[in-house]
Amino acid sequence: MANIKKGDLVEVITGKKQDNGGDRGKQGKVLEVLTDQDRVIVEGVNYVTRHNRVGQTQRGTKTGGIETFEAPIHISNVALVDPETKKPTRVGHRVEEQVKDGVKRTVRVRYAKKSGKDL
Repeated sequence: MANIKKGDLVEVITGKKQDNGGDRGKQGKVLEVLTDQDRVIVEGVNYVTRHNRVGQTQRGTKTGGIETFEAPIHISNVALVDPETKKPTRVGHRVEEQVKDGVKRTVRVRYAKKSGKDL
């Protein structure tokens, strides 16, 4: 079971500090999880600029120019944010029983462990 999923609030825990133009300490929502590469795309973090060559489509409209977008960041460089303390925390799993339509089922559930001073 994955520790970080799409839609989770995460914080960048490595890299340059924000004072030096980095992303460490920034929080954002996970837009996409790239499981085969062990990377995540986080909203508002790791912006890169791509220069696309100017071209034309069949209709004659111009394409290209400079675009900025979020690049993937390695999953080990982010930590899940505890919803109560708003600090980065570790993720645990516990086994619970759910009753759905009269059927008992064992399910693994994620929970935020107690967040310490700093991670």
